[in-house]
Amino acid sequence: MRDNGARRVTAIIPYLAFARQDRQVHPRDPLALRTLALLLEAAGADAVVTVDVHNIAAFQNAFRCQAINLEAAPDLVRKGIEIGVGDPVAIVSPDLGGAKRAQRFGESLKSIRGESVSLAYVEKQRLDGELEGTQFAGDVQGAHVLIVDDMISTGSTIVRAAKACRERGASRIHAFATHGLFSGNAADKLMQAGLEKIVVSNSVPPFRLSGTPAEQLLDIVDVAPLFATAIRRLHENKPLSESDRN
Repeated sequence: MRDNGARRVTAIIPYLAFARQDRQVHPRDPLALRTLALLLEAAGADAVVTVDVHNIAAFQNAFRCQAINLEAAPDLVRKGIEIGVGDPVAIVSPDLGGAKRAQRFGESLKSIRGESVSLAYVEKQRLDGELEGTQFAGDVQGAHVLIVDDMISTGSTIVRAAKACRERGASRIHAFATHGLFSGNAADKLMQAGLEKIVVSNSVPPFRLSGTPAEQLLDIVDVAPLFATAIRRLHENKPLSESDRN
């Protein structure tokens, strides 16, 4: 685009691959997010727009150009209400790192329904790097649980959280995630989790579930209008509202 005279280049990337590799856990681990940022900037990108990136702070720090993270929570919440959200409702984060994400989801749900929701958190308990058990904070007894995460990859995190909620008396369980990757044997795992519904966006086509029983659990949220609004406002040099980005 630059070579052909484009004045401004904006990269629209609904699912920002490699964004989870944002820090070094072990010596010599690659920082793939930083490398991706360097490549996009070298190619001439003035701005990068994505939705519900894994780590917002790491995303914004990796890029020197404008880095915009849209939020799909309001759209996911509306889909949840459309397919039926019971009462009482408990929003569950499957790990402590997603606590703020779950809180924002709960706030969106409360603003639409006008009713308060409770929050709960699940965390993996490790000993010498090995998974030993699950820690749980919050009350889900008799509640319709909405497990909220940024993505579903292998499904292990969602399944573990669903099991923990079921053991603590949850009456119904739905899973919500912006990005549905469904890698490996995710289809089989999800069918064993006791989920009524799995709500994801179309940031990644859920082709890996095609033809599997898990496909019947899917509800897809279209985030194209979210990106269309962002593109229009950027083109018109108007700021994005808080409802669009975080």
